[in-house]
Amino acid sequence: MKVLVIGSGGREHALVWKIRQSPLVDKIFACPGNAGIAELAECVPIEAENLEGLLTFALDQKVDLTVVGPEAPLVKGVVNLFQSKGLNVFGPSQEAARLEGSKAFSKELMARVGVPTAAFQTFTHVAGAKHFIVEKEPPFVIKADGLAGGKGVIIANSCEDGIRVVNDMIENKLFGESGELVVIEECLTGDELSVLLFTDGTSIIPLASSQDHKRVYDDDRGPNTGGMGAYSPCPIVSDEDVHKIIERTARPVINELKRLGTPYRGLLYVGLMMTEKGPYVLEFNVRFGDPETQAVLPRLKTDIVPIMSDIARGTLKTRTLEWDPRACLTVVMASGGYPGAYEKGHEIKGLETIREESVVVFHAGTTRNKTGAVVTAGGRVLAVSALGATLKDAHDEAYRAIERITFTGGFYRRDIGKRVFEKMGVGGT
Repeated sequence: MKVLVIGSGGREHALVWKIRQSPLVDKIFACPGNAGIAELAECVPIEAENLEGLLTFALDQKVDLTVVGPEAPLVKGVVNLFQSKGLNVFGPSQEAARLEGSKAFSKELMARVGVPTAAFQTFTHVAGAKHFIVEKEPPFVIKADGLAGGKGVIIANSCEDGIRVVNDMIENKLFGESGELVVIEECLTGDELSVLLFTDGTSIIPLASSQDHKRVYDDDRGPNTGGMGAYSPCPIVSDEDVHKIIERTARPVINELKRLGTPYRGLLYVGLMMTEKGPYVLEFNVRFGDPETQAVLPRLKTDIVPIMSDIARGTLKTRTLEWDPRACLTVVMASGGYPGAYEKGHEIKGLETIREESVVVFHAGTTRNKTGAVVTAGGRVLAVSALGATLKDAHDEAYRAIERITFTGGFYRRDIGKRVFEKMGVGGT
């Protein structure tokens, strides 16, 4: 069969890498792809948000299955468009994708069906938001309602900071239309947890647990990013815990969307905070997480293609997934200045030195220049994933590998996994 993967990041490289392992697949296209994806698939220069261009290509090539990586085309309705032409596509409809496309929609839905989440209010005018902030105790979590490339969530540690952030979002259009409506939440504390699951709108299959590291610098300092590293499994929860969390958080939302006539079909990402009162939902994402995907998929032994094909057709037949018992840890290498302004076009050296079978380098923001060299083309550039008998073994293997890769201005966090090692004892699980 022919498979089209939409997107160009590390998540999409991991998806292509996993899809390529399926004996069902003869050909993979990627739109637009990157330098790493190009080694596994035919890259076609059609941007992920060019829905009509993608549709024309899929029809011309008689693509059997399309897998949507990023959130933006899902929110724009790529699934609805493809399905209207009889194409099989893995991902939620535009209506269901509002779970990520609108923070206010997601929070209001959670509140309606009793899913534990932080207390919140929504605002469209600065005056109301300022009044709310001065009446409350900081810190505040302030979110742009719409998509903002992973940068639309800002933690304000004082009332002054909160007022400045709200003014930047609403009045100064920091995130354009995405910030015309803001959600202000109480700030939860605890350990973060990522739970991913497959669903056809009724049946649910959880993937292995993982934990992301959002802040840009060591010891969780600096602004939030799309993610600087992850590991799987997350030792603070058992498989039984994951099932209970899903029934408490994801199941009511999936049931409600089905009741509304907009069933959720695809991969649902549940971002959680494990508080003293139990798991609270921070956010829902309507696609694979990045970099959690790069830590989870190397452990998945089950063929992913039949699962995606079944969900695209509306009925999930698979009931269990087989996992590699080893742990996986992923470290992201970023461009200097990220998540702010950064330079592009710096040659990446050392990729050819990574030959270990237990290590995979997933490309995120890369391309090839006129001489054929792999160069930087994004904020997050690479995700180095390593498998190990324990989480500590995976950690050591990943860092041995990433230290051999260099490019001008490149940096990475050196403490991915540190928190769990301190909690569980050195050696991992």
